[in-house]
Amino acid sequence: MTPRLFIANKAYSSWSLRPWLLLTEFGIPFDETVIPMYRPETRAEMLAVSPNGKMPALHDGAVVVPESLAIVEYLAEGYPDLAIWPRDRAARALARAISSEMHAGFMKLRQTCPTNFRRTPKAIAIDEGVRADVVRIEAIWADARARFGNHGPFLFGAFSAADAMYAPVVNRFHAYAIPMSPASRAYMDAVMALPSWRAWIAGAEAEPWHHTGYDDI
Repeated sequence: MTPRLFIANKAYSSWSLRPWLLLTEFGIPFDETVIPMYRPETRAEMLAVSPNGKMPALHDGAVVVPESLAIVEYLAEGYPDLAIWPRDRAARALARAISSEMHAGFMKLRQTCPTNFRRTPKAIAIDEGVRADVVRIEAIWADARARFGNHGPFLFGAFSAADAMYAPVVNRFHAYAIPMSPASRAYMDAVMALPSWRAWIAGAEAEPWHHTGYDDI
C-alpha cells in the first residue's frame, strides 16, 4: 500500500514541506491529502488523521506517524538503501543535531517571518532577535558545508534530511529579502533549484486558499 502524507496548505505550512520534499526528492512513492488551515472544520479534519491534530502526518498501512522529524526518521529506517541521513557517522550526528536545533528553535525568525511560498520577495524590519537567529543559521550552514559539503551543493554534499529540515528557512530568507553571505545564498539557490522545491511552489501557487495574516505582512 502506498503511504499517504497528510499536509496543510503548501503556501504556508513549513512543517508539511519537510517530509514532502524528502519523499519527493528521494523518489519514494506516496499519495498526498491537503487539509487547508483556518476553516471551521480544519481542527476536526486534522484530528481525524493525526493524534496531535496537526500536519503533517504520514499513514503507512496501520502505522500513523505525526510530526515532521518523526516522519523523517521513519522514512530513514524504512528505506535504508537511501542516504536520507548522511552515511558518514560524524556527518550523520551533526545532521541530526542541527535538524533538532531547527525543529525546536529560531522562534523569533518564525514569528517575524512566517512561511509564505507565494510571497514576492520584499524586506521587512527585523529586530536583534531575528538577526541572532539568522547569524546562527548561517553559522550552522557554513560549518556543515566546510566539514562535510565538499562533494555537492547541499549541507552534507548530497541532499539529505538536514536540507529538508532547513528548506522552510530558505523560503523565509528569500521571501523576506534578508541579506545573506554569498555562501549562504549559493546554498539557498541550490535548494530552490531542486525539482521537488519547484513542484511545491507550483502547488502553493495553484491553491485557492488565502490568509491575510500571512499575505499582508
